[in-house]
Order: sequence, then C-alpha cells, then structure tokens
Amino acid sequence: MWILELLVLSYFVFVVFYTAFFSVGGLFYRTVPLDAPSSFKKFCVLIPSYKEDAVILSVARQAVVHPYPAEAFDVVVIADSLQPETIVALKQLRLRVIEVSFTNSTKVKSINKALEVLPDGVYDAVALLDADNVMEDNFLHRMNGLLQKGYRVIQGRRKAKNDENSLAFLDGVSEAINNYIYRQGTVALGMPASIIGSGIVFDYGIFKSKLTSMNSVGGFDRELELLLLQDKVHVYYDRDAIVYDEKVAQTKSFENQRKRWIASQFFYLRKYFKQGVTSLFTGNFLFFKSAILTNIQLPRLINLGLLTLLTVGLFFVRDYLHYGYGIWATLFVVNMVATLLSIPREFYSIKFLKALLSLPYLFVRMFSLLFKLKGANKKFIHTPHGQQHLTSEKPLNPKL
Repeated sequence: MWILELLVLSYFVFVVFYTAFFSVGGLFYRTVPLDAPSSFKKFCVLIPSYKEDAVILSVARQAVVHPYPAEAFDVVVIADSLQPETIVALKQLRLRVIEVSFTNSTKVKSINKALEVLPDGVYDAVALLDADNVMEDNFLHRMNGLLQKGYRVIQGRRKAKNDENSLAFLDGVSEAINNYIYRQGTVALGMPASIIGSGIVFDYGIFKSKLTSMNSVGGFDRELELLLLQDKVHVYYDRDAIVYDEKVAQTKSFENQRKRWIASQFFYLRKYFKQGVTSLFTGNFLFFKSAILTNIQLPRLINLGLLTLLTVGLFFVRDYLHYGYGIWATLFVVNMVATLLSIPREFYSIKFLKALLSLPYLFVRMFSLLFKLKGANKKFIHTPHGQQHLTSEKPLNPKL
C-alpha cells in the first residue's frame, strides 16, 4: 500500500513544485525595452477560419485597420467551409482570401495550402491568429521591435475579451494562469516560452519550414513547439503584445475544446516520449521539459480537484499514512499559494468568488473526459465561436 502512496505523492510533489517554481519565477519577468523602429518588417497576418462565419467578418474588419503601416502588413484569411456570402463579403475588404477544402480539415492542412500559394521573399514574418482574435493596437509594433532585436519566434499574451458567465470567466482565468506559468515564468528563468495556437509571430522562413513538415490533426501548437526546440529555437514571450481571444461560454464547447487539448497532449507525450528521455541525456533539457515534464501532467483543474480531495480525505486516515499527513497539507497550501500568485489582480472580484462555486461541477466534467479520449486526436474537433457580444465591431474593452 505504501508503494501506491509513494507513487501518488511523488506525482503531486512534482506537479506542485513545477507550478510553484515557475509561479515564483514569473515575479522576475521584465519586459524588453524597445527602441524607436528603424524600419518596419513586412507581416503576413494569417487567419485560418474553419466554419467561423459568425466572427470572421468582424475580426477581419478590425485586422485590416490595425494601426501599423498599411504597406507593411497583409491580412490573409484561409477560408475553409465558410458560407459563399461570407467569402463575398471578405473579398470586399483590404485582404486576401485563400479558399481551401478538405475531406477532413485540420489547421495544419489549411496553413500549408496557404503557404503553397503565398509568394516567397515578400514577408519577413507571420502573425498567426485564430478566427476570433483581435490584435491590440500596439501588437504588430511590439512584434516589429522584438524582431529587430533578433527574436525569431515571439508568443504574445492572449487575453479574454468576454466574461459573460462563470464558465467564460474561469476560462479567462485559466488562460491567464497559463500565460504566467508556462510563458512569463519560464522566460523570466531563461527558458523558452510554451506556445499556443494564436497570438504568435514567427520569422517567415522558420514558420514555413516547420509547418510544411507537419501533418498534425489536433494540438498542432504542441508539436510545433517541440520541432522548434529540436532546433533550439528560443521562443520569447512578450506580456505587452496582446491579442484578445474569445473564451468558451457553453459547457459543450468547453468539453470539446478540453477533450481535444487533453487528447493531443497525451498523443504527443507518447509520440515524443523516447526522444524526450533521450534528449535529457544528450544535453537538450528544454526538449525533455516540453515533451515529458509538461505533457505528463494532468490538466490543472483535475490536479487541483484531486489534490483537494486527497488532502481532505487523507485527514481521516492520517494515522495510517506511511509518509505522514503533513506533507499533503503542505502540498495543498503551496499549490494554492502558487496558483493564486499566478492570477492577475484584475480577476480578483466578487465575480471571481461566484465563479469559484462552479469549480466542483467543472472538475467532474473535466475528470470524466479522461475516459472519453479514444479517437479524439484522429479527427479535428472544432470549437465554434460567435457570442452575442461579437455583433459589435467597436474596440474591445481593454480591461477585460
């Protein structure tokens, strides 16, 4: 029995230490000061759009008027399964529409098709957005400055643009925690940031060379991160380069999205496990960290729920624990402090306290997904966007 106790305890010691280490590290993050631009890099703002008729027009209209020199960026919408009237409307804007069609669509297929038709030698960089993303006014300006300083891949900060119910609010909190631990904390400690599927800028040559070698179905950003680490490409995280992202507000969409994320995480853990272990002994610790240490962890909400249940439940059998109860209580406290430290102050409100009441329900739903992953990474699972608040094209509230 003590062996099982040791295994479970070892897992949570690792998870809590990992979270606390990078959470404290985030306190030392400093934004890179930028000089006045000597020139303007030419950006391809690439927006894959799969069945996103509800949001793509609004997003595209805001993208083409982004306050960066008009001659220095092109907006390219990859139209996969959009309605004919949406495509007609898009073509009225100052952008390029690349229509694609596949029997089984994936983001990687769409991007690679676009890269086939886009001209080489025109663009310095790609700014990759989701079909619901809106760039803050200084986004391309900051990315331009960082590219001029020599950074080749820069992950911006995705920030929630909606919080109409507890689910959307908590999704925004989750995004903020990920930004803090997996990006702000890692960069502050001299490691490359983890990337996410949008709000990121790549040197054009790097982007094209990596994407054309991929055929990922789900979680393409996880594999892309590993391919970059194979070549020791350092991903920088800029906290001040902000892209607003729609958070899921419906339980079904939340479950589908998380199911896709969990399935892809474990898929790439299996795919790169051997290479990840080997890299530990060949001097590429960062690849090992991303391939193994990050992917081996259960989703944060599940870890939080399980640790809470164990801390409460083991109290009643504390006299029978081989390693004592104190270590469990300590892990719980440290994990809570580290998690709260990683949540920006702007989220602390009455709304936050109300949203916390839904955590037990979400934990049960998330935990159940662990038993529904079969085949989830074999077919692209689409998360639809387009809430009522998106009907307005006015600038988004920067305080969200």
